[in-house]
Amino acid sequence: MTLATSLRDEQNPTIRQLADRIDAIWTESLDLTPYFLPDDLGYVEGRIEGERLVIENKCYQTPQFRKLHLELAKIGNGLDILHCVMFPRSDYALPMFGVDLVAGRAGISMAIADLSPISGDRTLPLSYSEALEALPQSEFKKVRTFPTWGDIFSPHCLFIHPEGAEEELRFVTRVTQYLQLHCQLAVDTPPTPERSDEIVAAQSYYCTRQQENDKTRRVLEKAFGTAWADRYMTTVLFDMANPLP
Repeated sequence: MTLATSLRDEQNPTIRQLADRIDAIWTESLDLTPYFLPDDLGYVEGRIEGERLVIENKCYQTPQFRKLHLELAKIGNGLDILHCVMFPRSDYALPMFGVDLVAGRAGISMAIADLSPISGDRTLPLSYSEALEALPQSEFKKVRTFPTWGDIFSPHCLFIHPEGAEEELRFVTRVTQYLQLHCQLAVDTPPTPERSDEIVAAQSYYCTRQQENDKTRRVLEKAFGTAWADRYMTTVLFDMANPLP
């Protein structure tokens, strides 16, 4: 199973490379089945300040994850975006994998990746902490400041402005490492239905905080209006987990 590549072929090379890596790791590591979005939200076109905006979404599900979401977006010829989140099912106490890349004409301006904890005490499972701490050091010159809602992120979160092709490649490599270990640990982790309420609450908090991202909301509102932006933010980007029946 492979993801369509129509939009990514037009995007920044680093975004294209990371999208291909995500595609390959998901396909190789997980048992993917389709996750169906509303028909009008899979592929969307609009205009913002005279520029054409295109959004392409691909979603899957697995026994461990209720939704794997990869979004690619392009505004005119000057802005490319990659957004990816993996939402665990409510009986799997797994971190939230997320990565975002924003590229302008001068290259990648913002890159963030994390395995965000969902436990009540905001700590990662020991297996994840040990695996992340065992990774080789990866240094970046320009570290960005977390937004006010950034308490959802782990100490291993990368939030940077990469300088040049070498740092962009280093970021893609580190994200690849995060994603590979996440998929492997997720497959090896047994379900814990007794923690369902805790998992749902923590995942809902993660989504609520992410929905406070004013930059994303403003772009969507300008292109499609407030009601549509709210529906997209809460249905596609950061929908809430449901407890087990």
